[in-house]
Amino acid sequence: MGNGSNIKWGIVGLGHIAEQFAAELQLVESAELCAVASRNLDKALGFANRFECQKAYGSYDELFQDASIDILYIATPHDSHAALTIKALQNNKHVLCEKPIALHYQDAFQMIDTAKQYNKFFMEAFWTRFNPSVREALLHVQNGLIGEVKYVNADFAFAVKNLEGNRMTDIKLGGGSLMDVGVYPLFLAYLILGIPKEIVAKSNFHSSGADLQTSIILQYESAQAILHSSFLSSSNLKASISGTEGRINLNSPWFMTESYTLIQDDHKEKFKRPTLGKGYTYEIEECHACIRAGRIESDLWSHQNSLDLIAIVDEVRKQIGLVYS
Repeated sequence: MGNGSNIKWGIVGLGHIAEQFAAELQLVESAELCAVASRNLDKALGFANRFECQKAYGSYDELFQDASIDILYIATPHDSHAALTIKALQNNKHVLCEKPIALHYQDAFQMIDTAKQYNKFFMEAFWTRFNPSVREALLHVQNGLIGEVKYVNADFAFAVKNLEGNRMTDIKLGGGSLMDVGVYPLFLAYLILGIPKEIVAKSNFHSSGADLQTSIILQYESAQAILHSSFLSSSNLKASISGTEGRINLNSPWFMTESYTLIQDDHKEKFKRPTLGKGYTYEIEECHACIRAGRIESDLWSHQNSLDLIAIVDEVRKQIGLVYS
């Protein structure tokens, strides 16, 4: 890959999220989708055809061994993130792995360790971190525009019509609302307030053992966060960051928002920041910038950030009694 040439992508696992990601790759000029892999060759061929991609593989290993690919996007269910990422890195591929990074801290640690060992770029695909409104809101917070932050409130909830035989409730695949969508509110609280002193969490469960609904309080030295995830009912999908001098609302749906509102006393101002596509485009561009600069991690969502977040998630799991084998 020369400096001026396109960065060649491969996609591992071809479900719904991979479809969205492939569509976004088409919006980034320097990105080229060159190969896709599924354990089902027909599925891979169909996917490749839809996105005018030259190569389709019926096994992940074949894609790992394709020397023409620069970076792989791992889009499989949560339970296989660690093993596939490690294998891809060992095959000298850069990796963008869908969030959550893994099911356990130890797995995430090994993934990052492998990236360092093979000197390859690796990032957890926390696309919300690169959203223009989220980046600007964080900057306002860091610049003291709303004073000292005392409270973060965020949720991510929607009603899943059929909970039976669904990936979302399959405990073997890392199912449950916490891992699927609860990581988003946790991410926001961590981004704004850092690592909490104490965590209190409660859940309601599916018969499979996956959580259907989880509420979390994060306790900080002089601040709190109240967070919620659910497959049982929908929520406003708004997030608010409240400080001693004002607050910022990330407008709905906050995790892919195109606007935010700044409130100070009686003054209210809405800032519109339309995204290119849904917004996966920004994390794709970040991957490109890091790869071109010869870096193995992003400053905006670093290896340490991913480890901090999975440590928080692990503690929430312990509190609610959510167990993955």
